Amino acid sequence: MKINELTKAKSSPGPTDWFTGNTWMEHLGTLSTPAPTKVIRVTFAPGARTAWHSHPQGQVLHILGGVARIGREGEPVREAHAGDTVEILPGERHWHGAAPELVMVHLAVYAEDADAGLATVWEEQVGQRDYEALAGA
Repeated sequence: MKINELTKAKSSPGPTDWFTGNTWMEHLGTLSTPAPTKVIRVTFAPGARTAWHSHPQGQVLHILGGVARIGREGEPVREAHAGDTVEILPGERHWHGAAPELVMVHLAVYAEDADAGLATVWEEQVGQRDYEALAGA
């Protein structure tokens, strides 16, 4: 096996219009598929979370560490733990972030091609009431 290129991911703070709280993003690579597929590692400080958003082609989240909170429009918030994988459907309005007491790290995999109209749609920040609306609580 020949390795053509080795790159080291660089961590950068998550944009404040996409996140509440402290987050760090590392772009790990992009697959050259019909709609380029991105692989991003995101680290969330306790209580940090994304804004409401959707992905035209859907998204897969794999929790690497900590406890994630996943909010889907019209549903109670659910938790996912290290080793869990969550599939977000195409166009599904959702958010995700860390539980209040733990750092959470996940891999996010999604197709995005702004030129083809396949960009993530970012919306408003998630309020504390929505963040705390746990299923079964």
